[in-house]
Amino acid sequence: VVFGGESLNTLKLVRWLDEFVSRTTLVNMYGITETAVHLTAKVITQGDAANNVGKVLCDQYIVLLDCNYKLVPLGCAGEIYVGGAGLAEGYLNRPELTSERFIDCPFREGKLYRSGDVGRWRQNGELEFLGRSDRQVKIRGFRIEVGEIESVLLGI
Repeated sequence: VVFGGESLNTLKLVRWLDEFVSRTTLVNMYGITETAVHLTAKVITQGDAANNVGKVLCDQYIVLLDCNYKLVPLGCAGEIYVGGAGLAEGYLNRPELTSERFIDCPFREGKLYRSGDVGRWRQNGELEFLGRSDRQVKIRGFRIEVGEIESVLLGI
């Protein structure tokens, strides 16, 4: 069973893990639409943190950067930037948004996608998803900009 699209609530899986873990595999995945969907995978076991989304899948990479586009130290929170195979070239007919979100990689050739998500690397090389750097939320896997909703409501 693969989980993705929203933060996983492992408390709801305790009974499943107790009764069925020997007969099934549960996988927590992290990904974004701009990168062919899945970036990381983590087989869930008892005691795993809900925000542990595992290791990066092949041909892709994630860097955690501070506000000055510098790598953050191991264990420290940083914004998740994504590069590698499967990265979109930008948004169709949205050049301003493309230039805001798809930046030149400061470390190697190619582009990085600025996800707006925040994470930190664990000692074992797995990524912890910590939340958003903005006010965007996900509802049933769809990204919602709270500010856009506020603007519409204020205009009524």
